[in-house]
Formats: sequence, structure tokens, C-alpha cells
Amino acid sequence: MSRPCTILLVHNHYQIPGGEDAVVTNERRLLEAHGHRVVPYFRHNDELKAFSPMRKLLFAAESLFSLRTYRDIKRLIRAEKIDIVHVHNTLAMVTPAVYYAARACGVPVVQTVHNFRMLCPAGSFFREGRVCEDCLHGGMRCAVRRACYHESRLQTLLCVLNSHLHRHIYKHLHFIFLTEFNRDKHFLWNRAGKAPVFEPTRVHIKPNFVFSAPAAAERPREKRFVYAGRLEPIKGVLRLLEAWKLLGENAPELLLCGTGPLEEECRAVIEEGGLTQVKMLGFVPNEQLRQLLATSAAFILPSQVYEGFPMTVTEAYAAGTPVLGSAHGNVGSLVRRCGGMTFRHDDAADIAATIRRFLQEGAAVNHAATLQMTSAEENYKMLAEIYEKAMGDK
Repeated sequence: MSRPCTILLVHNHYQIPGGEDAVVTNERRLLEAHGHRVVPYFRHNDELKAFSPMRKLLFAAESLFSLRTYRDIKRLIRAEKIDIVHVHNTLAMVTPAVYYAARACGVPVVQTVHNFRMLCPAGSFFREGRVCEDCLHGGMRCAVRRACYHESRLQTLLCVLNSHLHRHIYKHLHFIFLTEFNRDKHFLWNRAGKAPVFEPTRVHIKPNFVFSAPAAAERPREKRFVYAGRLEPIKGVLRLLEAWKLLGENAPELLLCGTGPLEEECRAVIEEGGLTQVKMLGFVPNEQLRQLLATSAAFILPSQVYEGFPMTVTEAYAAGTPVLGSAHGNVGSLVRRCGGMTFRHDDAADIAATIRRFLQEGAAVNHAATLQMTSAEENYKMLAEIYEKAMGDK
């Protein structure tokens, strides 16, 4: 950008922290390091815990359009002389009201799309243990019928209404998709509808990034694999343990970093299967995780879903560590571009075979591709160009 500008950074935190929060923190730090002023507008879904039953009932309507957000954003834009609004998540306290407030003030909006919630209320294209694109091809009524979001028809209906009621304003926003795969899925809307939902000239690709990683080349690597993420069905962690059973006595060390609803089940599978090579580390602080990645043979992610853009994959590549991951969706496309090996996400035997092949042959990391994807400076250049384009369109 030709001059430092003032950015209103908008993010709605979920009750469970995740990768989106890390992206917001990283981008704020990056922008401030380059002389920009960042004004945060953060809301948190923990606010719901303080609501009375009656207030929660009224919130159903408020989650479609928050008057508080609308007023707050207009006030901040005027008081802080905001040049551009960058939105990450609006569910459920912020709501799309942020778009209308910015538009009323004549300020451009950039929206980073972290998941598939505009196309699938669950945000993951995953149902009953498999990939499901029914909403994408047949409409979202089926999601309401199946209560796909939090197993609640009402909450699912609210997600669907949010998607449909505010679709007309999307063509005025600039969208950042993390990968071509994500963009192409969302562009199916453009082909299906009479009018484009997304304006093609306002669509951009910009991956996530990390700041400097440990110097991997100077560190010896152990014969071990690292999984880092929530212990939940969509991450495929039970299938990973099944693969380790198939590897038998020759299985390498596997570190499971994370917590989640499958924690006790994982512990039981490890104990009953005699998987002495598998160690559950629980929550691992980011700095410690990055050190583990930098000294391990590979990062492994048997995700059952398409994923958005896992920060763990970014951090692995930043440490020069190859990734073994599911062949479908974003994980597969990232591995094919940056280095590693892929396997069938739903086949423990194929995961085990891929690990054996990796131990025999190894896999090189494409450092040119990973630098472009993970470098903070490269990422800033992309973000600055997007902001410049958005402000020029104003």
C-alpha cells in the first residue's frame, strides 16, 4: 500500500478456540509491524452463557442481524477514521450487520472465508462419518431436516436464513479464499444462480502463514510422527490409531497433541491395543508444538473433511517438515504442492502402507512452494494488494 491505513479488524470468537483465532492474531501483528493501525472489534460466543432463557429466545432473531454490531461498527468507522474493514468470522454475535454498517459509511469490506458455512450449515461438508455435499447440490432444506448444525433444527435454520437473507450483499464485498479449492466450491453458487453471488473481480486467494519457525535444518529429526488437532471424528484420529495397530511392532512413535471428545476413547484404544509407540500429550503450547514438528520425521493429518486451511499444516511446512495427509480436499492439494504423501482418508490400511513407504523412501519438501505459502512477508504483499484493490473499488 502507498500509505499506512487504519483497519477495523472484526472477529467473532467461538466458544472453543481454533485456527481462525491464530490467523486473526497473526494478521494483526503483521499489519502493525508494517506501520498500519489496527482497531479490533472482537465479540465472543461466551456472551451467550450470561443470557437468561428469555434472552436466548430473543437472540434467535438477533443472530440474523445485530443492531448492536451495526451501531458499534458505524461508530468505530467514524470515530477512528477507518479506511477498510476486514472481517473474519461473524457467527453468532457479530452477524452480517457489519457489512451493512460499513456499506452505509462508504468503507470497503474484505471478508476472509475460513470454512464452508455459506454452503453448508455445519461448515464442514461432513455428515454421519462421510463427506456430504447435499446442501451444495440440492439446497439447504435437507440440513434443517437433519439438524446438521449442533443437532438443532432451529440453529440450523438460523444458519440457512443467514446465508440466504444476506446473499445479495456478497457481491459488494471482497472475499479472501485460503485456497483455489475453497474458491471453486463457493463459485458453484455463481453457476447455479441467475445472478452471481460473488463478483469475480472481488475474489482473491491468500493462504495462511506463520512467523519464523525453528531452524529445522540444524536439528536432528527423530523417527516419529506428530498429529496435532482436536481429538474428534472429523479429524480421523481413530482411523489413525487403527493404522498404527496394522503397523504392529515396527510402528514408529506417534505423538497425539490435542484434546477433544474422543480423548477417553483414544486412551482406551491405545491401552487395549498395546500401542506403546503412541503417546497422548494433551494440549501442547504452540511454541512446543513447533519444536516437535521441527525435530520429527513428518506431520500426519488423516482428516475426514475437506478442511479450510489447517494452521498445523502451515506450521509443519514452515519447519521444513513433510506432511502425510488425506488425499481429498485442501489437505491433499497442499501436500501435492508442498511435499509429502497422501492416502485415502477412509482406509486405515492405506494410511499404514503410506507410512511404511514414507519410512523407506522419505519425501522432500518443496521449499519454494512452502516459502510462498508460509512466509509472513509474502503474505503481507498479497494482503496489501487486496486492500489496495478494495479501497480502489470504493
